[in-house]
Amino acid sequence: MRAIVCALAALLVCANAANEKKIVCYYSSWAVYRPGNGKADIAEIDPTLCTHLIYTFIGINENAQINLLDAWAHLPSGKNGFNLFNQLRQRSPGLKTLIAVGGWNEGSMKYSKVVGNPALRKTLVNNLANFVKEWNFDGLDFDWEYPNQRGGVPSDKKNYVMLLKELRERFDKEGLLLSAAVAGAKKSSSLSYIMPEVSQYLDIINVMAYDLHGSWEANTGINSPLYPGSWEVGDDRQLNVNACINYWISSGAPREKIVLGIPAYGRTFTLDDSGNNKIGAPARQGGNAGPYSQQTGHLNYNEFCESNMKEKWKIHFNKEQRVPYAVKGNQWIGYDDDRSITEKAEYVNKLGLGGAMIWSIEADDFKGICGDKYPLLRALNKVLRKGVALPSTTSKASSSTSGSSTATTVSSSTQNSVSCNDAGYERDPFNCSVYYYCQPDGNGGFIRHNYKCPDNLYYDEDLRICNWPYLVHCAIDNIDDFEN
Repeated sequence: MRAIVCALAALLVCANAANEKKIVCYYSSWAVYRPGNGKADIAEIDPTLCTHLIYTFIGINENAQINLLDAWAHLPSGKNGFNLFNQLRQRSPGLKTLIAVGGWNEGSMKYSKVVGNPALRKTLVNNLANFVKEWNFDGLDFDWEYPNQRGGVPSDKKNYVMLLKELRERFDKEGLLLSAAVAGAKKSSSLSYIMPEVSQYLDIINVMAYDLHGSWEANTGINSPLYPGSWEVGDDRQLNVNACINYWISSGAPREKIVLGIPAYGRTFTLDDSGNNKIGAPARQGGNAGPYSQQTGHLNYNEFCESNMKEKWKIHFNKEQRVPYAVKGNQWIGYDDDRSITEKAEYVNKLGLGGAMIWSIEADDFKGICGDKYPLLRALNKVLRKGVALPSTTSKASSSTSGSSTATTVSSSTQNSVSCNDAGYERDPFNCSVYYYCQPDGNGGFIRHNYKCPDNLYYDEDLRICNWPYLVHCAIDNIDDFEN
């Protein structure tokens, strides 16, 4: 009997583990060289905030051999990055560590050549599997940016599937994890992947739903908007998180394998005219480089929050795209904060995705200069791993699913353009604070009861409560009227 109970308990643990949301954290190994508060040693990583930690990057050569890229950072003869990274598992039982191969700077041409040659591909599979085991990682993250792009060829799409199939076969023998970082936007991902087949061989699909706008464009745009803006037309309406994720799902990727990529950095612009500073404003240059990342057109979250402490930016929250942007003089940034990340985490839960990924943890306020350490990563944890929404709906946002005293009754004559077609609760299409209940009258018609949420709250159609506006998708409101 005891053996049966133990076996059932083990199955329950496995089932619970399978259902848990993943929080995948990339770490940029070159952050050990950054100056001042940007310097991020491995010892400063909090491994309890991640389920999977990915060390970036190693590369390959054209003969399918592993290229360390930065031996001093990785090996015991230098900073000992590989060993220190894997020792983080001692501080967080259950943590999985992976090594990432590829990245933007590696390009695509080498990968196209090696993966397109069956003999070299086999050599690469063996070399990668041996490398992962030699350095005691739990798995590999393949980050080819991107098949059939940047010097690649159309046959990359099929050859990439063959690579993943052969890696899967080898990794199953070794008990290793296999994940991949993949393009998010339809325009790019449709060029690079046969999605049902790619999905078949991966444990985790890290969808990079960011870099959707940036200083390569001539107008300001949000790095990773959750939804499209009403001003967007054509292909631009595909440049948002919701479009990226739904394209992967509709193309055959299992929801439970999809991990939503969230940026811990913003894309920046230098405005042509500081008086014209809305989304879509002319801006033909990237924003000033930050002191740590030192990239024009880019600011890590820790760089932005420290800058905001010294000299306040004017922060706006775009109510259609559900993300903030900020302006200071002629500098403009579209980024994510704990508020927008909370909503993205709730989106993960709503769609039944496998979890969320952050690029990258050392771009968060990991030292706690601006407040608590790792505010962005903690926002993910509060929603995905502990089931606590930010803010708690029991503290200020009160339930109103049955027209209770927390909501006020409004005259039915105030919304004469609204008609009841089905029984139940609905939000008013012209006022997100107003909702109504359609009650069958017994004669084939309905009696409409209208209610209004308390001040500064919107009716949440998913949760059927009055909730904070930033947690409710309400695209009809005036743009940019939330400011901090």
